[in-house]
Amino acid sequence: MARGRLVVLSGPSGVGKDTVIQAVRRRLPDLQRPVAYTTRAPRPGETDGLEYSFVTPEEFARLREEGEFLETATVHGNLYGTSRRRVEELRESGRDVLVKIDVQGAAQLLADQPDATFIFLAPPSREVLLARLRERATESPTELARRTEDADRELAEAGWYHHLVVNDEVERAAGEVVRLLTRDR
Repeated sequence: MARGRLVVLSGPSGVGKDTVIQAVRRRLPDLQRPVAYTTRAPRPGETDGLEYSFVTPEEFARLREEGEFLETATVHGNLYGTSRRRVEELRESGRDVLVKIDVQGAAQLLADQPDATFIFLAPPSREVLLARLRERATESPTELARRTEDADRELAEAGWYHHLVVNDEVERAAGEVVRLLTRDR
């Protein structure tokens, strides 16, 4: 059985990564999403073990020390990590795996996972992104300022990704991601 592919999707906060991923997975239902770890608090409606494995900073440090993570990143003041074990089990079973990670984590994977496909999801413009973040209304003004700063840094990193997809319309962007994944197959 052939080893499954690793697909890395990154983009700034508010660009619509989760929405595009949902649309991609409707078209490619066999594409797997291993649950990542985070130290941030669950948002309303999030379930531990479904969207993320929510852990304390101490537990995260222990898991990192034990080599559990394929990559880790500090994003908006919280720790995030992709489970090496979860990803490898899926890939070894022949399943393609999609991970949604920050550009910090993606940069770590670039050297460690040379066979991965890297896709950057970009907004149509910085102004549209900032409007989406404000409309989302899930962050305090301080958090919104931090996410804006982080978005500028992340957008500057888009050039080294294999593919850039603009999320100007969810179904169109999802269709482009699907075409990239099926074409590369």
